[in-house]
Amino acid sequence: MRGAKKKIPARSPRHEGSKDDAAARERILEAAFRAFTEGGYAATSTLEIATRARVSKRELYALVGTKHEMLIACIKERSRRFQVPADLPSPRDREALAHLLVSIGTQLVREISDPTVVAVFRLAVAESVNAPEVARTLDSIGREASRSALRGIMTDAVQSGLLEGEPPVLAEQFSALLWGELLVSLLLGVASQPGPGEIARRVRDAVSAFLRLHPPQEA
Repeated sequence: MRGAKKKIPARSPRHEGSKDDAAARERILEAAFRAFTEGGYAATSTLEIATRARVSKRELYALVGTKHEMLIACIKERSRRFQVPADLPSPRDREALAHLLVSIGTQLVREISDPTVVAVFRLAVAESVNAPEVARTLDSIGREASRSALRGIMTDAVQSGLLEGEPPVLAEQFSALLWGELLVSLLLGVASQPGPGEIARRVRDAVSAFLRLHPPQEA
């Protein structure tokens, strides 16, 4: 019919879990992380995140959720890098214990010293007053996983007679020897992520010092 407006077909809605949704969610989380680290968690608005991610606020809430849920997702994504596998073998002798500590120590130093992970720690420190939930989230989601794994190793070693002491204390001692001043220096920006050779030396020295502090039990 002359003069009738041509009917424009409605845009088909995106299905939940589609590739478009996944790409948009990734953009949202990347935009949120950049905004949090650049301007601070408390000062960042969901509108700013949506604008950076090129999505509507409705999409933002539908695909990720609230600002706090975005924070948790950002921390989870980066904390996954330094989570130790849960099914670690139990050490049967001191040599196996040393190898296990070297393996875990290498993973922890390599991943935690990565600039993107250090940025999460800096965010938690910077927001400790205005948004203490940042630190609580990082501690419960990220740091506790590695601490729990180390306590588990020390528990197995004590039960096997390879070490003496309280597993939580042993785990803290090993962590202290492993890191020294490195993490603080990374947070302050006065040190760079160590290379493979430096990490290997650091971990080897930490394991050797730890085992010297806790010699084999006498028969």
